Amino acid sequence: MKQPIDRRGFLKGATSTAIAVGLTGARKAVAASDTVRIAVVGVGGRGKDHIKGFGQQSGVEVVALCDVDEAILQERSSQLEKLSGKPVRCYSDMRKLFEAKDIDAVSFATPNHWHALGGIWAMEAGKHTYVEKPCSHNVWEGRQLVSAARKYHRLCQHGTQGRSSAVLREAVQKLREGAIGEVYMARGLCYKWRPSIGKTAGPQPTPPGVDYSLWCGPAPQKPLQRKKLHYDWHWQWDCGNGDMGNQGVHEMDMARWGLGVGLPSRITGTGGHYMFDDDQQTPNALICTFDYPEQKKMLQFETRHWVSNYEGGFGASGDNNVGVLFFGSEGYMEMEYFGYRIFLGKKREPGPKGTGNADPWATFVAAIRSGKKEDLGVDIEEGHLTSALCHLGNIAYRVRRSLQFDPTKEKVLGDSEASALLTRDYRKPFVVPAIA
Repeated sequence: MKQPIDRRGFLKGATSTAIAVGLTGARKAVAASDTVRIAVVGVGGRGKDHIKGFGQQSGVEVVALCDVDEAILQERSSQLEKLSGKPVRCYSDMRKLFEAKDIDAVSFATPNHWHALGGIWAMEAGKHTYVEKPCSHNVWEGRQLVSAARKYHRLCQHGTQGRSSAVLREAVQKLREGAIGEVYMARGLCYKWRPSIGKTAGPQPTPPGVDYSLWCGPAPQKPLQRKKLHYDWHWQWDCGNGDMGNQGVHEMDMARWGLGVGLPSRITGTGGHYMFDDDQQTPNALICTFDYPEQKKMLQFETRHWVSNYEGGFGASGDNNVGVLFFGSEGYMEMEYFGYRIFLGKKREPGPKGTGNADPWATFVAAIRSGKKEDLGVDIEEGHLTSALCHLGNIAYRVRRSLQFDPTKEKVLGDSEASALLTRDYRKPFVVPAIA
């Protein structure tokens, strides 16, 4: 496999401004007859889905892959080359990839702490971006990602998939039309099987072939304190956001969308890390409420692991129970990935319902061809607001008190400890820039 980059040589003195090539080197629009050329950054578990999803789209070619784990990069590139019959460029440092002028868009499936910075760098280099959920590791950097999309006039789609579904758009339209009366509350459920990540006696070795400095990127480069480098980062604060920011952000997006709200003025969060004595830092049971007094609405969200009931009719045929319940003056709606069901009155008489699948890859490609952010499955502004809700719930849990919040300025009021968690200290040269 060809490696067009000397990783360590490039790292010396590299900054975000050094990798910016500007819009003059990128195609500003892609005609319907042109091939859309996409690169995928982070090709592990979710990245494999990105490769497959974009590879199935007509007129789309995945031309480059990037990962800091050489073994995973080798495996994915070999698989893709066999399927496509074409060579695939491989990179271990995303900054070098951004210099390629023939790439129209970059899709990110890295760990959470890389999402915002990677997306900003890509758009600065003239690329459209698809950024996995949550689009940020904290509230502040999510806003910078939105600002970058507007400043560089690039399209940026968020990786929550529900809004790419025609049937869920139909469901939300029914809520707007009063199908269950006046909607006053949404309840998001994230009950998903999560085993223990185990407990280590001390720092662990990183897997061979992994550039650990690049893996850490904006996060502190601390000794690895968990058994697995990959995936289990979700449960440690430096890199992840717990399950509310992992699986739950999908349901959070549906809940906020259907309720018709942005950011709240008061947030509460209570829970803990129960059952397992392991290296997980994030809670595995968490209940958050987000209050919107001016709109007379409330969003409640519950994250729970291990044994659970089937609530709201979600997941009865599988292991997990994830979805959203909407409550109105005349009935309620059950919404999940694949459809919705309405029940009316005291007798819960069945009402309208629908089923269908989402194709977020298709909506992103369609938007690239049209040049319209309205054609995106989820514009990054919406993705930021939803991700911010997850971050705010986690902050309320971490400081163990309710937060008063200014949704316009995106600031916590009168709480310096909570305010500090709206952002983080960044490790040079991986600093998320303030976008004016």
